[in-house]
Amino acid sequence: MHQLTILSIALALGGAACKGLAPVAENAVKPRVVTQPTQHDTDDPAIWINRADTLKSLVIGTDKDSDGALYAFDLDGKIVGRSEPLKRPNNVDIAYNLPLSGQLADIAVATERETKKIRIFRLPGLQPIDNGGIPVFESEALADPMGVALYTRPHDSAIFVIVGRKEGPADGYLWQYRLSDDGKGQVKAELVRKFGKYSGKKEIEAIAVDNQLGHVYYSDETVGVKKYFADPDKHDDSELGFFGQEGFASDHEGISVYPTGDSTGYIIVSNQQANSFMVFRREGKNDFLGKVPVSTIESDGSEITPVTFGGKFPGGLFVAMSNGRVFHYYAWQDLFVRLK
Repeated sequence: MHQLTILSIALALGGAACKGLAPVAENAVKPRVVTQPTQHDTDDPAIWINRADTLKSLVIGTDKDSDGALYAFDLDGKIVGRSEPLKRPNNVDIAYNLPLSGQLADIAVATERETKKIRIFRLPGLQPIDNGGIPVFESEALADPMGVALYTRPHDSAIFVIVGRKEGPADGYLWQYRLSDDGKGQVKAELVRKFGKYSGKKEIEAIAVDNQLGHVYYSDETVGVKKYFADPDKHDDSELGFFGQEGFASDHEGISVYPTGDSTGYIIVSNQQANSFMVFRREGKNDFLGKVPVSTIESDGSEITPVTFGGKFPGGLFVAMSNGRVFHYYAWQDLFVRLK
């Protein structure tokens, strides 16, 4: 199907799904690619970069339903793979080079809300490597996992998964697990930390990690974005920052970290009900820089990479979930020039 036709369908479906919300602005930035639709309900994307040939990289996205799955899309938005069925997969993130059976494996980790587990798949083929799933928030009454982010610690390449949930306590809302080989070629997870304050107003779903600077960010929906250290060995669970408290129509959603140097760059947060993205400085106190109106409708999740994929996406690729069971691919350059 022609990409413009897909875009028209996606906008029509999205508009019908969100009556009463802000319309797409006339001057909204349009995506360069819209994916083929999933079966049920897209929610969150991640980008897997094929280091041998970047043009064979993939976008991995969740289809959030009791009969859901992870989908793999190519850079043209075509569906090229699908995981085994999952029980309401919510968010997904990717890490590289997890030691497994004497080899290094790239992995996608997703939350599976109805089973109260995280699911782990080897990339690019989406083969499950988790013995059917790893329970999270065990012994907790509030244990439905939603948000997920992966942290690779620079000094030893240890990989951790940080998991959020639908509801939780005022403190210790996020749980962090270290991932490793169970000795049989499958992944196991060890709980190493409970941290993160919660307002109690809605939920915490969007989580992102800045590996280089060692920070984790999460959206306390309708309240703001909070910042903590990502390394559990720091033994410091104090809140490092709290920003984005103004200018949002309602929910603070997907968070993406875009580096422009070792410590500089941007943090991009979905202003879900306003069909726009709010942009903050990566460095310092994460000052607000401006917002960008987009054609994406009611975006829950997003991801960005500075890789341009042979110039296909100048400035880098930004992927955002949209109503209509699709993901939108933007060139960062197209968004940046509209920042105001």
